[in-house]
Amino acid sequence: MIGAPLGLLALLAVPALVAAYFLRRRQPPRPVSALFLWRTPDQRAEAGPRLNRFSRERSLALETLAVLFAALFLADVRCGENVPRQHVVIVVDGSLSMNARTGGSTAAERAKTEIAAIARAQNAGVLTLIESGVKPTLLAGPQLERDRALSALEQWRPAQPAHDVAPALTLARELSGSSEHHLYFITDGPLPDSLALPPTIEGRSVGKAADNVAFLSAQRRDENGFAQVTVRVGNFGATAIEVPVRFAASDDAPQTQQVKLQPSGTAVLRVGLESTQPIELSLPDDALPEDGHLTLLPAPLAEVTVSLLDGLDAPAQQAWRRFLTVAAGVKLDSPALLTIGAPGSSANLTLGAQPPLQSFVGPFFAQKGHALLDDVQLGGVVWTAGLNPPGRALMSAGEVVLISEEDDGVLHFNLDVARSNVQRTVAWPVLLGNVVRQARLSSPGFPRKHLMLGEDTPLVVSAGSTWELTGPVKGARPVMGSGVLTLPPLPAPGTWSLRRDGKPFDTLVVLPLDPRESDLRDRGQWELVPQQPQAFASLATTHPRPWWPLAVVLALVLLDFWLTAAPRKREAAP
Repeated sequence: MIGAPLGLLALLAVPALVAAYFLRRRQPPRPVSALFLWRTPDQRAEAGPRLNRFSRERSLALETLAVLFAALFLADVRCGENVPRQHVVIVVDGSLSMNARTGGSTAAERAKTEIAAIARAQNAGVLTLIESGVKPTLLAGPQLERDRALSALEQWRPAQPAHDVAPALTLARELSGSSEHHLYFITDGPLPDSLALPPTIEGRSVGKAADNVAFLSAQRRDENGFAQVTVRVGNFGATAIEVPVRFAASDDAPQTQQVKLQPSGTAVLRVGLESTQPIELSLPDDALPEDGHLTLLPAPLAEVTVSLLDGLDAPAQQAWRRFLTVAAGVKLDSPALLTIGAPGSSANLTLGAQPPLQSFVGPFFAQKGHALLDDVQLGGVVWTAGLNPPGRALMSAGEVVLISEEDDGVLHFNLDVARSNVQRTVAWPVLLGNVVRQARLSSPGFPRKHLMLGEDTPLVVSAGSTWELTGPVKGARPVMGSGVLTLPPLPAPGTWSLRRDGKPFDTLVVLPLDPRESDLRDRGQWELVPQQPQAFASLATTHPRPWWPLAVVLALVLLDFWLTAAPRKREAAP
């Protein structure tokens, strides 16, 4: 392998050396009859340089070989296992918009072709390929052989939301191993104004502008076998358009609605289907088909079972039973997800007050932002409380804690129902509805069945079991921890399954939706050439040159000296 190709310019000395052997001065022999005639010899040549036939061919061959091996040393030629391999680092944009097809090919396909061209042009021996995304991903490497890296690149399918590419570029600079080498960044769109490429990074865009119609959001709500679907559709184009939106389920007749969209406009559609199966939503294929095809899974409310423990006073039981008769997805049953009991019991929620009792008529000080107190309006409420319960205060009146929460999630309502009127106000069903919602969200599985691309993944798992996620990406992803978790965004859109001890437990779908990725109007081709020259375009190298060519050059010079000195010694001998 040649590490410094410019060193081969030393081979230009070979023609000059041959010419010197042809065009050399030569004094003809002059016989004399006596030594005194040598006193005033004529040192002038009879003529200037002229062509002569080869003589001393062995000396010419040795000097030519010396020039050849000197050129090999300057070119940093190596062979065998110690061949230094040129390392090229390339960052490729992993955004969903790289799948846009324009001009007969996708931006991802053009990026693969561009990466292969860079590898050949730079004579890369090894490649490091990095996909930018919410979290940078190593596609090949570090320092994987070029053919194997390009083969791994063929399996690449970009599906990331709009993101900051700076972390991927930082990782690339760390893996390059030398600040002298150029790095490459391949994308399909303009760089954000907040990002300036370092002078050692060459940027290239393979994108092309195109109009696109896409789903912007999608929701599904199931109740009693009826699915209510709500979608928003957007037009990322310069002209008004009318497109059909199709809704299809395996257990109901498909429906199609026409929607008219103004340039850069959006529209909301609502459709009801009698279905308990996945519903397929589709738009006509355009530049980016991925954002025009969605699958919505059934998303019924998880049933919450409630148990009223012994020791709960009659007014408290009656207040809870009135709520259970009208609450959807909640019933009295055993084993119970939510247990209600008196203060001091082992229930998930305690309801009652221990003397001495005090009554309060606002204002109440509530912890803002807590889900338990969402939309709870306590104006005009009379609240009778007793001794402060344990845990962190969520609502209080002066120094008296009215509602508290312990670290393990146990709630305490410091409330004497018989002496209060809160159970007869609109605040009561809202407060208990929030309690049920928290209990529902604490049950193992996915609290949400549909996530947008790039959203964090909420998940609840219980201790004592092995949990893992499987999906469009090969391999299982183990879930570490227990309880209520928030995982990083899943790496690819599609259906993901939660497995418990190796068996399917729950599913969710990541929808390939991101309005910033669906807007292809600002895509275009450009190239940003770095200011600093490539280190491997000069005679300088970042590794020691092999010493053996110099040893050969020295040996050839010594042999040539010996061959040329021997005839002179014989002529000088008497």
